[in-house]
Amino acid sequence: MAQVIIFGVKDLAELAHYYLLTDSEHKVVAFSVNKEYLPKGNTFKGLPVFAFEEIEKKLPPTDYSFFAPMTHRGMNKERERIYNEIKNKGYSLINYISSRATIFDNLIAGENCFILEANIIQPFVNIGSNTVLWSGNHIGHHSRIGDHVFITSHVVISGNCIIEPYCFIGVNSALKENTTLEEATFVAMSTSITKSTEPYSVYSGNPAKKIDMSSLKIRF
Repeated sequence: MAQVIIFGVKDLAELAHYYLLTDSEHKVVAFSVNKEYLPKGNTFKGLPVFAFEEIEKKLPPTDYSFFAPMTHRGMNKERERIYNEIKNKGYSLINYISSRATIFDNLIAGENCFILEANIIQPFVNIGSNTVLWSGNHIGHHSRIGDHVFITSHVVISGNCIIEPYCFIGVNSALKENTTLEEATFVAMSTSITKSTEPYSVYSGNPAKKIDMSSLKIRF
């Protein structure tokens, strides 16, 4: 059991608090945000909120761990930044894996993974650090998911797929077996990926087509 500090005081932090409170062995003891975002009264969900800039003076990394349930904003680069800042302060980060997920004996090699209910992760899947699997996904056998990836809900990833770092996969999308999402691929909702992608690109449709990014507001 770890004594856990959650980064954030918005919706994802509230969700993380609920999941850890009701479905984990860990104990949430506090929240932390950057000083400029401290809430009125410096409390959230009945727990203290500390400025991240000086958190190690209040709750030292020798005694406490972190969990940072961030969004995919900026193609997951904001999540990566916060993750690295926490690591640089000397903290370990816990994983949350729902008891209602089916994971077999897969290697969750990294830290700060947020894996919610009804995910089916078949045998021989490898998952890196700081990755989110929202609810109801199917991850096929022998697939590899890199660091700082965000997979939404009801995504089907067939066997032997590779998801490189910083990818985002939208709701109800599907990947054919033996395909690779190259680094920072953005897969729009309900997209069918039938062949490997190009890095730092956007795909949409069934079958998927690469989208001209000049008309989009996605920041890589």
